[in-house]
Amino acid sequence: MEISFPRMIEQDLIQGCINNDASAQRELYNLYSPKMLSLCYRFAYNRIDAQDMLQDAFIKIFTQIHTFKNKGSFEGWIRRIVIHSCINFLKRNKKFTDNIELDYAENIHIKHENISNIILVKQIIECIRLLPIGYRTVLNLYAIEGYSHKEIGELLDIQESSSRSQYARARVLLENILIKKQIIPEEKENLNWLADLK
Repeated sequence: MEISFPRMIEQDLIQGCINNDASAQRELYNLYSPKMLSLCYRFAYNRIDAQDMLQDAFIKIFTQIHTFKNKGSFEGWIRRIVIHSCINFLKRNKKFTDNIELDYAENIHIKHENISNIILVKQIIECIRLLPIGYRTVLNLYAIEGYSHKEIGELLDIQESSSRSQYARARVLLENILIKKQIIPEEKENLNWLADLK
């Protein structure tokens, strides 16, 4: 669910940031950073990398905010910058780690917010983070963020067919992990529940 507030307040906040008003920048950061940190965390290796991704993203947001043309939602515009910042970070830093930190996964939006779904989402996020970086990134972009394979190919500098094959392999590998950890039953045939992570 996107954050919504009166259009005039949003416009004032944007204009304040364009004018380099520190209080407007702080308010914008406080408003969007928790949700965007959760987004970064799905791409990151650990909490520190997620925070670095977020910092990179907000630097871009504040320097590029004058380019927002009120077409589509402001949060959607922010989200695209954050995703691009995450991808650029991953391209720059080829670090690999086995650490699984879930402290910052709590702000992921869940469509049906009951206790069993919240627990399931955290388990799924943990398992997604066990995937190899290429699989994890494509899965996040396609299944959760809604990018097309063509767009993913352009973002990651790979062929569209490579995005498709990595996604297919990621689904199989993720499903095997979830079955092995007894998070989903062995007879479950598809991963439609990924939609609950959007």
